[in-house]
Amino acid sequence: MARSVTYSVVPRRNPSEKNTPPKYYAQAQARGDVNLRDMAERIQSTCTVHKSDVYAVLVALEDVVAESIQNGEIVRLGELCTLQVSLNGKGAMTEEDFTESLIKRAKINFRPGKVLANALASLSFSKVDMKYAKEASEEESGDEEA
Repeated sequence: MARSVTYSVVPRRNPSEKNTPPKYYAQAQARGDVNLRDMAERIQSTCTVHKSDVYAVLVALEDVVAESIQNGEIVRLGELCTLQVSLNGKGAMTEEDFTESLIKRAKINFRPGKVLANALASLSFSKVDMKYAKEASEEESGDEEA
């Protein structure tokens, strides 16, 4: 399997400076996706555990991670990553004025561990054509209107 990230080059405008020409940036292009069954098959090929057993463990991992997050626990997946709930909302002038209604949403903070940090550090890149030409055509039409 290839071990490089594919990218295309796309024009982007600075939203606060609409009259300036766009600059060109790299945009990662996914080669596909991997689901739990695919991962179970890949893991099976590297050890003595059967695909069905690996799949069962991965499905159970999903459940345990979701339950742990709901319990407000920090989930540490070894050297892979850490997951933790954080909250967004409005502030109150005093602690006594703060109510739960000021919490607008919860999100999950993802912090990569050493394994993912090392994977990122050793990436290589391969340029490919743009997957979707929508952004480029929007940029062109924006130039004509200006």
